[in-house]
Amino acid sequence: MDLELISIAANTDNNRNIEKKTHVSKLKNSLCGDEMKIELIMKNKKILDFGYQGKSCIYCQASASLLSKISINNQKEEINNLCDNAELYFDDKVKINDKKWISLKKLFKKENVNKKDCILLPFKTLKKIVST
Repeated sequence: MDLELISIAANTDNNRNIEKKTHVSKLKNSLCGDEMKIELIMKNKKILDFGYQGKSCIYCQASASLLSKISINNQKEEINNLCDNAELYFDDKVKINDKKWISLKKLFKKENVNKKDCILLPFKTLKKIVST
């Protein structure tokens, strides 16, 4: 297993409950059973805080960790677009060129395509919040 992936998943700074959350979303991956819950504090369409909890594999944990870091202090619309494009990164239909999303290249690579559903679960969970 990739040591960088383990390191990303081990960073659990945002693996926590948010006390005064304004938004919550929870999804389960029907293929493998991974579960993801995301709690946000949003004000004026900007994500101010992001907490996640899950019963999931290391790929899903790493994805949630990276997504939580890049979402904080970004506008809801930008994160909605990122969530829309997440699946396209695996298909090489969209390239990750924006500097603020560059850390996602650690996960969105061809050798992880068999874990695509696990990696995308946090994005799909967040999408339920930011698309409304």
